[in-house]
Amino acid sequence: MRGGLGIYIHIPFCKQACHYCDFHFSTSMAKKDAMVLALQKELELRKNEFGSEIVETIYFGGGTPSVLTSQEIDRLIRTVYDNYQVSQTPEITLEANPDDLVSVRAQSRTIFADYIDSGINRLSIGIQSFFDDDLKLMNRAHNAREAENCISEASKKFENISIDLIYGIPGMDDKRWKKNIDKALTYGIPHVSSYALTVEPRTALAHMVKKGEVADVDEEDAGRQFYMLVDIMQANGLINYEISNFGKEGFFSKNNSAYWQGKKYLGIGPSAHSFDGARRSWNVSNNSKYLKGIDEGRLLIESEMLTTTDRYNEYIMTGLRTIWGVSLQKIASAYGAVYSNYLTKQCREYVNQGLLTFDDDILKVTKKGKFLVDGIAADLFFLEKK
Repeated sequence: MRGGLGIYIHIPFCKQACHYCDFHFSTSMAKKDAMVLALQKELELRKNEFGSEIVETIYFGGGTPSVLTSQEIDRLIRTVYDNYQVSQTPEITLEANPDDLVSVRAQSRTIFADYIDSGINRLSIGIQSFFDDDLKLMNRAHNAREAENCISEASKKFENISIDLIYGIPGMDDKRWKKNIDKALTYGIPHVSSYALTVEPRTALAHMVKKGEVADVDEEDAGRQFYMLVDIMQANGLINYEISNFGKEGFFSKNNSAYWQGKKYLGIGPSAHSFDGARRSWNVSNNSKYLKGIDEGRLLIESEMLTTTDRYNEYIMTGLRTIWGVSLQKIASAYGAVYSNYLTKQCREYVNQGLLTFDDDILKVTKKGKFLVDGIAADLFFLEKK
């Protein structure tokens, strides 16, 4: 029985660098044409890597995939269809920024019509905030007006739309955060991904915080705003199916859900990761080296074989973040009784504190434990004795 395959295509370009971002990208578009050709070639070079697995999802991430023209995106999608078996109803997602989507016009035809013609059926739009002060602090390329115009235009063509929102932004009080949530809901958006602002090392934001130009993220504020989000989304019919993701029935991200459930995926492009069920691999995180390697027909990939403990720990980390939780029966059968017995013992403290709960043999995080889930999961990891 085939488990299905996801293809992730990393577009390593952005118009400008957001102050909080530590993903792999370049603000120079000089190599964009060569990169698209290289992505096509990598898709061709790796077409037999996952055997006869059926492609169920195609996801354009980045970077900013919407900096590509609709013709370039179409070429990449066609390359997938030419080299892989694709399901009849794949989920094809494009991450996009509002400024790209509202600035492109071809006579009376919008960019959204071109996307639909290419097969894209889901948009993930990086709104982050509907307030200019927040957007300027984060150095986003769009403004609040473009954010609203983008959603209005996209909604005319797409039913399956997700938007990103960020909470815990210094200077954003609870009142403004609630307005952000309410604004998203007025558009009837069926999916929202929301993340706490994080000060990552070696980012512009980290530098500004260190110099005192921007206040550090307040964990108490972030936690309170997270629970505001959970309550409001639930009241409006959006299910918190993963800690950072909320969707109406039928609108959960198939691509992301497959990742959280341990399914296989192929990562294309510089810095992209792949997983075949037992081995994890990743492409070189350097555009020039990637392009040179592909041009020479070489894949610059590093990989590691996951141990039983690695796979158990990853299952704990991803499973506890979802509504599907962690199955003790699955742990016992897939990893062994040592792991299931360890988890049963290790989780007792959190169950007693009301942070975790058992539903039959399924261990799940409670509402109270959601904001703390990554720390809880880390404490449940199995540590190899040295």
